[in-house]
Amino acid sequence: MGRLRAMREPLKYVQGRDALLKFQEEMGYMGKRWLFVCSRSGYKACYDKIEKSFGDKNDYRRYEIFAGISSKGEIAKMEKIVKEDEIDTVVAVGGGSAVDTAKATAYYTGKHIVIIPTVAATDAPCTGLSVIYNDDHSFDKYLFYPTNPDAVMVDSTVIANAPVKFLIAGMGDALGTYFEGRASIRTESASLEGTGITRAGQALARLCYDTLVTYGKQAVEACKVHAVTPALEAIIEANVYLSGVGADNVNCAAAHSFYNGVTSLGIAHADHGCCVALGTLVQLVLEGASKEEFKEVQDFCLEVGLPVTLEEIGVTTQEQVKTIAENACVPGETIHNLAGDVQPIELYDAILQTDAMGKIALGKTE
Repeated sequence: MGRLRAMREPLKYVQGRDALLKFQEEMGYMGKRWLFVCSRSGYKACYDKIEKSFGDKNDYRRYEIFAGISSKGEIAKMEKIVKEDEIDTVVAVGGGSAVDTAKATAYYTGKHIVIIPTVAATDAPCTGLSVIYNDDHSFDKYLFYPTNPDAVMVDSTVIANAPVKFLIAGMGDALGTYFEGRASIRTESASLEGTGITRAGQALARLCYDTLVTYGKQAVEACKVHAVTPALEAIIEANVYLSGVGADNVNCAAAHSFYNGVTSLGIAHADHGCCVALGTLVQLVLEGASKEEFKEVQDFCLEVGLPVTLEEIGVTTQEQVKTIAENACVPGETIHNLAGDVQPIELYDAILQTDAMGKIALGKTE
């Protein structure tokens, strides 16, 4: 217990219907010269609103469509633009790779950073790290920042008009926040940022789960018809803010290690959030959770369309399960935040039980 407790979060979080129409009003204090690092879809979804927010102001705005991955070369290209154009603030517009590229660019050039997510598929917008790749698309490193973003602005209309699969995936990622945090607290592990865990972090993680269970199904139906409703607003906040700030200030455990194990199989459609949701069920089995708690979480997954079996994430053989278990338990993985020293065979068995119970829930048993 020698660690200092700490809280990390964006300095400002703004969310709402057509929020981008107030971009300049909300973010104008950061300067007059702006670089927008955009995905192609992000540019199409947000450009008109952002431009309208500036009205007759003569702020300098430059929009760059980035190459699709947060590579060292792409970041260097954006750094050069920041210096040559004397940019005050870098703004990410898009999904995870655009966010990671913009964060790194702002960090290396010492500029302000604003995040505009166009999907609520992960909690990356609020966190203080980026995943960096080499120019050949191979993994390079996790880049940890001393602070979280200056601001995050979420236009709920943009999220409502994105495919509903992204919202569902975001709920899967958010689902692990409370249970992984709870496990980390039990073992007195450090937070994701390496500090002691605060009561505020614990409370946000719990609120994240309660929000998912209360509003998840309604939000899915709202997103299907592109409607911005209180339920959708609640789930956007849970996916982006409560999950991001919650996870940063507690930690991950078996659910995210399970995802990392799945990625070792090279399955192209193994979505992060969907794997984390199934991994949360696996973690509950590992922990010996009561049948009531397991069923509550499994029922939530079924209700919103998250996977409860291996087949749903493309895993079909026991050899694949063994590979997942071995890679999820390597030294340094967050599964070791669980009580006890989880061994690959224990995880392997927990995965098989989770899958078996999922098949029963889906009525797929022989």
